[in-house]
Parts: sequence; C-alpha cells; structure tokens
Amino acid sequence: MEFQEKLDKIWDRISDEDFLANRGVANEVRYYIFDYEAADELIVRKKLKMLKKQNRPDADGFRIVEYDLFLMILDVLNERGYLDKCIQFEQNKGREYLYNAISKLLRLTSSGNLIVNRIVKDTPKDAVVFITGIGKVFPFVRSHNILNNLHQILDYVPVVMFYPGVWNGDFLSLFGTIQDGNYYRAFPLIA
Repeated sequence: MEFQEKLDKIWDRISDEDFLANRGVANEVRYYIFDYEAADELIVRKKLKMLKKQNRPDADGFRIVEYDLFLMILDVLNERGYLDKCIQFEQNKGREYLYNAISKLLRLTSSGNLIVNRIVKDTPKDAVVFITGIGKVFPFVRSHNILNNLHQILDYVPVVMFYPGVWNGDFLSLFGTIQDGNYYRAFPLIA
C-alpha cells in the first residue's frame, strides 16, 4: 500500500465503531502502530494536525489527544527546573551522563514513570490517543518501554503510536536502522 493511501485511511480507521470499542476478539486491549519512513515525518505531522482539526468530539463520539513525548519531557524538565542543568550536564559530563540523569528523573524503568503516568492522568475516557515524537526523544525514551508500561494501565481507550521506522509485528526498528526493542502486542493501524 502506498504511503499516501495509508495516511488517507487513518480517519476512517480511528472513527470506526470496532476501533473505538478498543477490544479484540479475545477481549484484549488494542494498541496500534502507524509506521512510516523517517523522511516522511513532516508529512505525518501535517496529517495529524489536520485530523485533530477535523475532529469534532461531540459529533464524532471521541476526541483525539496527542502526546508528543519530546514536548512532555521538556515540560517535566522545565517544571522541575532541570532544563538548564541538562544542557550543562551534556556539555560538561557527556551524553551518557545526561541520558542516565534524565532516565532517573523521569523514572522510565519504574512504575512511577512520569511520562506514562502523565498520559494516564490526562487522558479522557472518550479519547483516541496519538503518541508522537518518538524520533525526537531517542535515545532518552524508548518506544517499547512506553508501550509496555502504558499497556498495563491504560486500557480504556485506543492508543496509536506514530513510529518513524519499521514495525514488523514483533520488533520495532527506529529509523529502519536501530533495534528499538520488541513489542508484539500492537496491531497495524492500517493493514
């Protein structure tokens, strides 16, 4: 299927009653991935902006809620007064030190994961969640980590990760070159 054709099918898919019911045949919670070439990032961003503008929650029965992971991390760093410190960490101690400091601050590997918990707290019951910004937050946040942690606690709305890379049904490969981890619970948004 051509890329533009996949983009054009997003609205029909997310507004479908079966999609909005968010349950599969075995009553499993549905998470979806829309993978695309990293070179098409700006086209995807434009399409998502159009979809959000098109969305009329009262008439459609759902509201699109987008979480850009990069912007979320910047918000947390700003709220805690760490943004300037992070810049100094990278300059003085290197990227690896910065990576570890941010990972610790965000509690990315614990149940107190600040990004996941914020998504859960801010997601209304009638949402279709779009997770974006995956490429912008690498290597600080790994997509499979977010999906695995969200899957355990956000089960009342459909979640779509827009992924600049390749997802083959088992493994995520960021930008088509970096093994980002396995995640086998998701379904393709557009098959």
